[in-house]
Amino acid sequence: METARAPTTGQLHGLARFLGIAQICSYGTIYYAFPLIIVAMQRELGWSKSDVYGALTIGLLLAAALAYPVGLAIDRGHGRRVMVWGSLTAAVLFIAWSFVQSLFIFYLIAAAMGSLQAAILYESAFALLARRVGPQNSRAGITTITLWAGFASTVFIPLEQFLIDGWGWRASLWVLALVNVVCAAGYWHWIKPELDAVNATQTTSKADNIARDKNIIHEALHSSVFWLLLIALTTYSMVFSVFTFHMYPMLLDKQLPTNEVVWAISIIGPAQVLGRIIISRFATRVSMRTLGSIMLSIFPFVFATFLLDSLSFQLVAALFGIYGLANGVFTIVRSQVVPEMLSAHAYGALNGLITVPTIIARAIGPVVAAWLWAIDQSYDIVLVAQVGAAVLLTVLFWAANLASRRKPLVV
Repeated sequence: METARAPTTGQLHGLARFLGIAQICSYGTIYYAFPLIIVAMQRELGWSKSDVYGALTIGLLLAAALAYPVGLAIDRGHGRRVMVWGSLTAAVLFIAWSFVQSLFIFYLIAAAMGSLQAAILYESAFALLARRVGPQNSRAGITTITLWAGFASTVFIPLEQFLIDGWGWRASLWVLALVNVVCAAGYWHWIKPELDAVNATQTTSKADNIARDKNIIHEALHSSVFWLLLIALTTYSMVFSVFTFHMYPMLLDKQLPTNEVVWAISIIGPAQVLGRIIISRFATRVSMRTLGSIMLSIFPFVFATFLLDSLSFQLVAALFGIYGLANGVFTIVRSQVVPEMLSAHAYGALNGLITVPTIIARAIGPVVAAWLWAIDQSYDIVLVAQVGAAVLLTVLFWAANLASRRKPLVV
């Protein structure tokens, strides 16, 4: 059986810093810039909100379909090609987008753009790092990636607004295309398959590695830990997506002034980064399953508090701070529970399998919440559902935690 060598400090930090900066650019261009561009497009082309956001949902569903094959490709040493071609394809799509006049063509481009999330966002970056240094050695590097990536919205939302205000949304897309070309060049330079820990030991052949990973996947699919974890993380993805897309109108529904809502929401990003800094400094020896169980136990209380009839700005700000901190920590937990609770191998494939339903949940969650809101034109029923889902999520993750302690890792 192959064993991953411990990474050198320079090897780990250099790659992790680059991947973190690249994630700022990838999330900033294909995720956070999207709503700003959509608003400008609606004004010029007269399309409805449901028209343009339908393309986003289709893109997410395509990303779900690609999550497993992308993870498998990275496991087999094709990470450089995945990331380079993913970024170059994004650049081409941004340029094509700048010429759009037809809603049908926009759907094709936006759906393709959404599907690229499976290739160039967190899951792929984490799998690349895990392959380089070994999944069980990747915690510090993944923390570094998420610390950098936490500033994606801070950098790209103001930048995209500046570009739209100064040159228009069509010209802004050329700048986003250029950013992705630079990312592709960076991936080509920094990702060197010959330096991967998987290749460093030379104790097993590539065919043996593939056979071993297939066996691991087979064993995982028959493991209660895998299914508990998959359902828990799918529920988390839906809870996160619903809150992300509905927190703004939910707070307005609670009669909070618009400026207070914006300020409260802006706390989430820094709180996420703070949470990641805290665990990187003070919780390096705490297991991911323990951290995840604790952080998820916070969510039901946060959502239940939003059910109060009267919410002050101070209370809402505190709730967003707590939510952001817990969510920031759980991003790292999500990246590490596979090697800690399932197997030290087949990281990309196992993560890909789990990512498929989580992306689907992320796509349909906001729509389900909108249907619930329509029942009595109130967010109270949505919040009750969020509390129930958060409780279920916590119970499932605790169950996976306890079950994984009784079951040895698949090797």
